[in-house]
Amino acid sequence: MAKKFPIHPPHPERICWGCDKYCSTDAMKCGNGSDRTQHPVELFGDDWLEFGNQNTEPAKKPTGEK
Repeated sequence: MAKKFPIHPPHPERICWGCDKYCSTDAMKCGNGSDRTQHPVELFGDDWLEFGNQNTEPAKKPTGEK
């Protein structure tokens, strides 16, 4: 079972978010690269969960068109 992914971690810069291990930046175990994977809050800001959800309703046809 995967760990629960934190929405707003207190110090996201201290952890690699690339897998379920959540290793500290100086002891990465998975070896998924030379750099740590950033948390979405670091990439998109505090409202990262809403990113891409601006247009969730389907488009409506204008009245009078077939």
